[in-house]
Amino acid sequence: MKKIFLILLSIESLICCNPKNIDKGSSKRPVNSKYYTKLDTITITTEIGDTIRYDKKKFNTLVDKHPEFFQDFPESPDKFYFCSGNTEFASEAGQDRYYILYTHFLKQRNGFEKYKEQRKTLNEIFSNINSIFAYAAYGGTYFGHQEKRIPAYAEYVIFLSSISLEKKNSLDHYDISQQKQIYIQSLRQIIEDENKIDFETVGQEKIDRIKKMNGFVDEIENLITNTYYLRCAQQFHYQHYQQF
Repeated sequence: MKKIFLILLSIESLICCNPKNIDKGSSKRPVNSKYYTKLDTITITTEIGDTIRYDKKKFNTLVDKHPEFFQDFPESPDKFYFCSGNTEFASEAGQDRYYILYTHFLKQRNGFEKYKEQRKTLNEIFSNINSIFAYAAYGGTYFGHQEKRIPAYAEYVIFLSSISLEKKNSLDHYDISQQKQIYIQSLRQIIEDENKIDFETVGQEKIDRIKKMNGFVDEIENLITNTYYLRCAQQFHYQHYQQF
């Protein structure tokens, strides 16, 4: 049973970007017009406090140009982005904005309040994992942009678990103490190994740095309360940070 959720999380790798999966509609009224805003300006705020604004015309045009956001079975934000083929989001900042829009629309489908606590926990787990590797690498643009895209990854995980709630709940009955301990220790080992070859900081500065990094691990340890969160943490970690 423990493989079920990992299989579910990996399903996007088996789905090709296929325009036929997107219903472009045939009527005069655009098929996704129900997602139009009636406000003169729409403000979208992410879980980490980033904000983007669109006027009504621009936002409603985006709805028409990006039917992928409204597919019956959404794919991962990475796959949607790289298959979108739109130059308006070509830069790194543009990609961040695309992921914010992805999160906005998928959150509407998942439910703002229904998954509020789950969303908060996933975002915090993913953010702490990102922070560990950001510290290890002394920062970098990858981690800064990754932080902005984490809400999209979390929202996709919520969608996958929402369509298989029974399987998700079945994972919560496992005793994860040993598996969790192994994973947490692996994070601490990464910190230890990285600091052994780190010659940029010494003395008290190095001690403080190690303490800070282990603080992120402490947070992750507190947030992983069941098998579901453990699997999500591992999947996110191994998918996005194996290159570091």
